[in-house]
Amino acid sequence: MPNSVLIDAGPLIALFDKDDKYHKRIKKFISGQKYQFISTVAVVTEVAHMLDFNVNVQLDFLEWIKNNGLNLCAIQQEDIPRIIELTKKYADRPMDFADATLVIAAEKIGVKTIISLDADFDIYRLPGKVRIKNIFAG
Repeated sequence: MPNSVLIDAGPLIALFDKDDKYHKRIKKFISGQKYQFISTVAVVTEVAHMLDFNVNVQLDFLEWIKNNGLNLCAIQQEDIPRIIELTKKYADRPMDFADATLVIAAEKIGVKTIISLDADFDIYRLPGKVRIKNIFAG
């Protein structure tokens, strides 16, 4: 997919929560870009939970996904051993489940860029010690 980029929960929360301190910066960063956002159901769950202050904001987020604002990379039963491996490897961070699913998504589809608000993706590595480059300087 051309211009495909992984997206973490933080930027999605900021995009839909007008009171988030990153809201304006994220909107400006992605406006005019032709990104195809890719994430996982674990990230969607985290975002929906964090947007639970307003059901209409949650619905806006879900409608955006429905209208192809976001493509979901499936995490399957057979991915759990790799999630366990990653969680153990980065236990000192600690790596949360949603982040582990994003690393799995990067491995599955070959996208090596992400939009994230935290520095964890500066640490995580794909096989061969390949870095997932965070293209948003939070």
